[in-house]
Amino acid sequence: MRHYLRFIDLEAKFDEQGFVHKPGAAFKLVQSQPENYADFYHLGPSRTTWNVLREDMDKLMLDHAVEQGVKVFEETRVESLIFEGGTDSGRPISAFWKNKQGGSGSIKFEWLVDASGRQGLMSTKYLKNRLIREGLKNVAVYGYWKGVTRYKESRRGEVAPCTDRSGWAWVIPLPQGITSIGIVMHQETSNKKKAQCKGGLVDHYMEQLKLCPGVQTFIGEKGEFIEGSTRSTSDYSYHATAYSGDHFRIIGDAAAFIDPLFSSGVHIALTGALSAACTILGVRKGQVTEVEAQAWHDAKIGICQTRFLMVVLSAYRQMHHEGVRAVVTDIDDKTFEQAFEFFRPVYIGETDTEAKLSERTMETLIEFTRSLFIPTTHEQEQYVFETVSPELLSVSGPLIGSEELEKVLDTDHGDAKAVLKKLNALKIERADTSPDSFTWDAVNGYVVQLERGKLGLVKA
Repeated sequence: MRHYLRFIDLEAKFDEQGFVHKPGAAFKLVQSQPENYADFYHLGPSRTTWNVLREDMDKLMLDHAVEQGVKVFEETRVESLIFEGGTDSGRPISAFWKNKQGGSGSIKFEWLVDASGRQGLMSTKYLKNRLIREGLKNVAVYGYWKGVTRYKESRRGEVAPCTDRSGWAWVIPLPQGITSIGIVMHQETSNKKKAQCKGGLVDHYMEQLKLCPGVQTFIGEKGEFIEGSTRSTSDYSYHATAYSGDHFRIIGDAAAFIDPLFSSGVHIALTGALSAACTILGVRKGQVTEVEAQAWHDAKIGICQTRFLMVVLSAYRQMHHEGVRAVVTDIDDKTFEQAFEFFRPVYIGETDTEAKLSERTMETLIEFTRSLFIPTTHEQEQYVFETVSPELLSVSGPLIGSEELEKVLDTDHGDAKAVLKKLNALKIERADTSPDSFTWDAVNGYVVQLERGKLGLVKA
């Protein structure tokens, strides 16, 4: 996230805001095993981020946009769109709006960027192309606490599975000594548990927390629940058949949502925003046609969320999560190939010419990415960094095949090999760690000219 904010001169304001510094995250995916700490420094310098209060972050970004000349109309809702030719499809040319003060009207535009969140005005009302991933049709119930022990004090994970394998819990430290604690599970499971609970939402929430011993350790005797803070929300995983059209782009949650497990929503939103800006400017500058720009945006959004989806599915597999399975029909064949084209020759084989994505390919990739969640210690990682060539450990380095991986270390040191497998698996996300990848991760033969004042698309 830092690199995106740096590109628009917003990084320093985030650092000054007083958000909780986040150098990594801990995951305890198997109750009987130690937690796995994901150190963001492995991705390179300046890859740390923050835990934020959403309303503070949103205001910071909104105020920055205003400073850059953006006209903002608050407490105003777009009710409908008007399309060229008076139809309900094609090129949108104006929007009808209403505000809280009772006012209404219409506004004309040349380009539309739909960032309407889960409502997804264009996708759900007009294109009607949103697809729900049934296996990840999750809901979350959460609340806020005071006096909760932080990770560095207790050495426990920040994400952990429920003992009945019905879901998982998050523990997120926030500013002002507040901690967000939530439980995520499939909607069907949640409905059954709520039906069995004699009380209301708070009672249901507290009952689920009892299934998370790691979370109970965080809360301890000093943790104090903030009355009235319990909330429930749907975290359905969804995508769409397209994220663009004639003079419009769809980004953020309006386009797709994977799962709250790795907080990928903000990253995918920023990726989509940059993609929208580049493709629109590319058309206006005559660098690409509108049809080419649409295809580039669709592919970029699809590739980014597909890569994150594989990591999420691998984590759920590691947790032996009840009811979650990878469904090939949830993923577009072409998007999968674009997302993992560097993976196939190393782990699938060039001789596998099967046109469609197969269950075998899916399973191979999920098993590969499970290495991301192998519990390792700082001492084990330090040993590998002192022993192995930096080129092989770099996120941008070559992907190492399983047989070659066994030969890299001249030792039978199992822990060291576990670290190497973990770092190798991290390369799956190497094109999604900063906007710089837009300049070398070619999509449909084009890359981004990532220079302020010259943003656009150019031939790779």
